[in-house]
Amino acid sequence: MTVGVIERYRAFLPVTDRTPRITLGEGSTPLVRSTRIGPSLGLSELYFKYEGLNPSGSFKDRGMVVATARRSRPARRFSCAPRPVTRVRQRPPMPPTAA
Repeated sequence: MTVGVIERYRAFLPVTDRTPRITLGEGSTPLVRSTRIGPSLGLSELYFKYEGLNPSGSFKDRGMVVATARRSRPARRFSCAPRPVTRVRQRPPMPPTAA
């Protein structure tokens, strides 16, 4: 398993020595070189961060692991459910038109 966000960026995060060093394997996602968009924009090097390889498939895993580690009081169970990355909103039905 890779080093988690808390361990890797400890010096830059609002954590203390008492903050648990928990990880689910978040972070360390690869950069993927653009083969089409970069060249179409005239860029010889354009990379995308592949956040889909985080445990839940979201960039939010990085922040949630810090929030979980920093929870204000001890608990036997703790859960965080980030909102979906994309949402599909249905439009209300259109009123009937007069003929």
